[in-house]
Amino acid sequence: MSHGPATPLTATASGPLTGEAHVPGDKSISHRSLILGAMAVGETRVTGLLEGQDVLDTGRAMQAFGARVTKDGDTWVVNGVGVGGLMEPDDVIDCGNSGTGVRLLMGAAATHGFSVTYTGDASLRKRPMARVTDPLALFGAVAHGRSGGRLPMTVVGAPEPVPVRYATPVASAQVKSAVLLAGLNAPGETVVVEREATRDHSERMLRGFGAQIETRETREGREITLVGRPELRPQTIVVPRDPSSAAFPVCAALIVPGSDVLVPNIGLNPTRAGLFETLRDMGADLTYENPRQEGGEPVADLRARFSPDMKGIEVPPERAASMIDEYPVLSVVAANAEGTTVMRGVAELRVKECDRIDAMATGLRACGVTVRDGADWWEVDGRGPGCVKGGATVAVHLDHRIAMSFLCAGMAAQVGITVDDAGPILTSFPIFRSLMEELGAVFTS
Repeated sequence: MSHGPATPLTATASGPLTGEAHVPGDKSISHRSLILGAMAVGETRVTGLLEGQDVLDTGRAMQAFGARVTKDGDTWVVNGVGVGGLMEPDDVIDCGNSGTGVRLLMGAAATHGFSVTYTGDASLRKRPMARVTDPLALFGAVAHGRSGGRLPMTVVGAPEPVPVRYATPVASAQVKSAVLLAGLNAPGETVVVEREATRDHSERMLRGFGAQIETRETREGREITLVGRPELRPQTIVVPRDPSSAAFPVCAALIVPGSDVLVPNIGLNPTRAGLFETLRDMGADLTYENPRQEGGEPVADLRARFSPDMKGIEVPPERAASMIDEYPVLSVVAANAEGTTVMRGVAELRVKECDRIDAMATGLRACGVTVRDGADWWEVDGRGPGCVKGGATVAVHLDHRIAMSFLCAGMAAQVGITVDDAGPILTSFPIFRSLMEELGAVFTS
């Protein structure tokens, strides 16, 4: 996706935020349902798919690999080609802004004996791919990219893949998932060992499609064993709504006086719900209503009310993997709480769409908030509700989460906050503006 001219957007204080926020489908589960649907034999039907640019790019890629991906009313229909049935694409695969998309696709295709060239937008072309191509090389795949292992990159798939045992050096669900997807078309057992557990959507969904996959805790960490070359069965999938998207209306409601917002049908997979636990630890009025299971994933309706008595806390570092994308918006809540919020073990934030610690720290300081940061930690001093001065124009560095976080900050600041470019929000949460305006937020472009 080529990103057009910058579109600045300003958020100013509003009255209370009230009503229901129907956030989009979960991005992680949306990507995986298209990829695994394409690797099953027969017709997989998916409702609630996130129709953001990132997921649509993955759908187009699966068509390029030979699956049929069509839309029937509100349902996406994937006619799969089976494990080992992917075909060599005619052209370069453009993954736009999506790190998840490109890394999962590299994994899925790496154990097929053909070459694929991947590229993406300016932001994605800066991101390191060696963390995925290194383990894929163990299967026999060979990657040729730009210096530093960056896109555009051609991956020559392994014609005779071998099974792999791989201990992940960094906690990354994308790396783990790429190895498991590659293992689908390798003989024997592929084993991934992770020292700290990461989100397990791939394991849950592989099991749902009929793969034989076992997880056990060992001295080395969590060991995931996948039996290769299964026959995946097509599924009917209801995608839970995205907890990372729900973070924005939830956090805005907690800091805007008088707010009471219900966010229905949110996926509460324990590997993703760290933000909500942390907010409750800070004293947020955040409740889970109607808890249930959908498609192997725990789901509930979240109710968030204005919480004037939140306190800064030290976020447990072991929680980082379950909320890594939510630290930017957590820092906005922290600025509206009493006392210091300490976030450690978050070096991963420095290699996301941009250096998220630096982007948030710089923007918050410009809005009058005291922030200290180091290589893998940062601290935000809060002075209670309504104490953020605001008034700044913040650079978002093409990062959707930075943009949405500062717009939420503007809703509770003394003076409005402007983001220099709201365009990137379309990659993950295309209805962000309309959804927040329906709740009562005030934006001016």
